[in-house]
Amino acid sequence: MKTKHTRAVFFALLAAALYALNAPVSKLLLETVPAKMMAALLYLGAGTGMLLLRICQKAAGKVSDEAPLTRKELPFTVAMVVLDIAAPIFLMIGLTKTAAANASLLNNFEIVATACIALILFREKISRRMWWAIGLVTLSSIILSLEGTDSLRFSLGSVFVLLACCCWGLENNCTRSLSDKDPLQIVVIKGFGSGLGALVIALAWGEGLPALLPLLGALCLGFVAYGLSIFFYIHAQRYLGAAKTSLYYAVAPFVGAGLSLLIFRQIPGRTFFLALVIMATGTWLASTDS
Repeated sequence: MKTKHTRAVFFALLAAALYALNAPVSKLLLETVPAKMMAALLYLGAGTGMLLLRICQKAAGKVSDEAPLTRKELPFTVAMVVLDIAAPIFLMIGLTKTAAANASLLNNFEIVATACIALILFREKISRRMWWAIGLVTLSSIILSLEGTDSLRFSLGSVFVLLACCCWGLENNCTRSLSDKDPLQIVVIKGFGSGLGALVIALAWGEGLPALLPLLGALCLGFVAYGLSIFFYIHAQRYLGAAKTSLYYAVAPFVGAGLSLLIFRQIPGRTFFLALVIMATGTWLASTDS
C-alpha cells in the first residue's frame, strides 16, 4: 500500500517537473509561432510522441495489460478533448500578454479549480486546512493578476491564464473518471483530438504554420511537457484522486517561475515576491493535508 502511494507521488512530481518547461519555453517559441498554432502544435506533439511510443512497444513485443476506453467513457473523453482545445489556447494568449514567471505561478490556480470541482461533482472531501490553502492560492492569484499596486484593474494576460486553469481544473476531473483506463491511449486521443481541434481554429483565424525549426521545437515541447507529463499524471490519479494529485503537481508553477526568471532575466516587482510567499504557503498547506 505504501509502495503504491510512494510511486503515485513520484509520478505526480515527475509530471509536474516535465510540465514546468511549458511556460518558459513556450514564451520563447511564441516569438515566432502564433498563439493558437502553438497550442495546436503542443498537443499534436503529445499525441504523435505517445503514438510512436506505443508503436515502439508493440515492435518490441510488449503487450499492454491496460484497459482500453469504451463507449461508456465517451462523454468524459469528449469533454476532455474540448476542454484541452480551449485551455492551451487561453494559456498561449495569456503568455503573449504577461510575464512567463507570472503565468507559471498563476498555473497554481488549477489547484483551486480542480479541488472545488472535485468537491461539487465527485464529493471529494476538502478539509479545513485545504480550504485555507485554496484561499491563499486564490489571494496570490489575485495579486499576480493586478496590473500594479496602484491599480485595481486585472491584467488581461492573467485573466486568460486563469481561464486556462479553470478549463484544466474541469478537465482534471474528467480525466479522473478515465484514470483506470490505458493512460497512453488517453494521451494519444487527447493529443490528436485537442491538437487537430486547435489547429482548425488556428487556421480559421488566419494563422499559418511556422518555420521548420520552431515547428519541431513546439512538437518536442508538446511531447515532453504535455504527453509524458499527462501520462504520469494519469498514473498518479489512479491512487491519489484528482484533488490530491493536483496538490503534488503544484510544484510545477514554482519550477516554471524559477526557469522563467533564469531564462528571461527579468527581475519582478515586490508584488510578485509577496504573491510567491502567499502561494508557497498555500501550496505547502495543500501538500501536507492528510
